[in-house]
Amino acid sequence: MNELGEKTGRILIVEDDVEIRKILRDYLGENGYEVHEAAEGRAASKLMREETYDLILMDLMLPYISGDHLIKELREYSNTPVIVLSAKSMMETRLEMLRVGADDYIIKPFDLSEVLVRIQVVLRRSGFTGNGGGHFGQSEQTEGEVLETPDGLLKLYVDEHRVVYVDTIDSGDGSAEKDSDAVQNDGATAEARNEERAVALTAKELQLLQLFLQYPKKTFTKANLYEAVWQDTYYYEDNTINVHMSNLRSKLKKQTGRDYIDTVWGIGYRLAEGEKTCG
Repeated sequence: MNELGEKTGRILIVEDDVEIRKILRDYLGENGYEVHEAAEGRAASKLMREETYDLILMDLMLPYISGDHLIKELREYSNTPVIVLSAKSMMETRLEMLRVGADDYIIKPFDLSEVLVRIQVVLRRSGFTGNGGGHFGQSEQTEGEVLETPDGLLKLYVDEHRVVYVDTIDSGDGSAEKDSDAVQNDGATAEARNEERAVALTAKELQLLQLFLQYPKKTFTKANLYEAVWQDTYYYEDNTINVHMSNLRSKLKKQTGRDYIDTVWGIGYRLAEGEKTCG
């Protein structure tokens, strides 16, 4: 907790430079954060799987396993926010890290006060509660709420910050379809069973998906999405929405074989009305 008694969070610093790691550890500790450290990629990978953190500060150039690989690995099972700290200043690198799942990017050398503010902002936007893990928050949610697509197969468990795809596995003659209602009501598919497949999304991707599921008839402009999720003013040259929407759609398609979000040309995006399977 900080000096005001507010919960500040549990942070993992992944950085091979001893001096930078010490400076961050001391500064964040002074500001009330519980700080943990990893000096190389293998140790970081182990900690990320075995422990729960509210946020991770990630260097990119690490021994054994690189930072970008660690972010990709993390996104397979967790939506813990990640802020990249790197000397790599090229725009291509920064955009690529956002694509693979980073929530923010700070270029070295950095100002400690900026790092602190960026941490506070990312935690706030991710719905930080101080409990570690499960970072997702929207103002319009009901306890135990489950949101789903019109076909009922893609489900968002709001309180659990979890997205699953309900797949139907046919253990019989191969006639079963991916339709949970058909499985429950049609005796001919008695050999089939429902299986929930987790869809790993970042905190921002979860918030974007929640908007589409909450308002299935609405077409969102980029400004609508940015201001609702990032809670900031949208600037038209900003590529953030394009990157996050591309990531979200790609992940949904990879896990489900369906296009759940349509592009409305010249306007923005909306939830797809009907079933659209991919090749």
